[in-house]
Amino acid sequence: MSSNKTHSTEFKKTIVNLYHSGKSCSQIHLEYGVLTSALSKWVKLYSEVKIDDDTVITAQQIKGLQKRNAQLEEENLILKKPLQHSLHT
Repeated sequence: MSSNKTHSTEFKKTIVNLYHSGKSCSQIHLEYGVLTSALSKWVKLYSEVKIDDDTVITAQQIKGLQKRNAQLEEENLILKKPLQHSLHT
């Protein structure tokens, strides 16, 4: 496989699962042609975390939630400013 080939999300997730099940980076590279740098990036994006009995979330989803949380916090600060101003006058 070429190093500049675009892989599907499903392929990337499959490779990450292989890595988590014990295949080494070198084995994955030899068998699938995936570079260590790409594998590292995919592991960060697609590794899953079980947060309760029925919910699994990926690192990519966590990043999205963090971004949304930051936006909401910023909006909250903006909305509080007029309220604080009116309390002081």
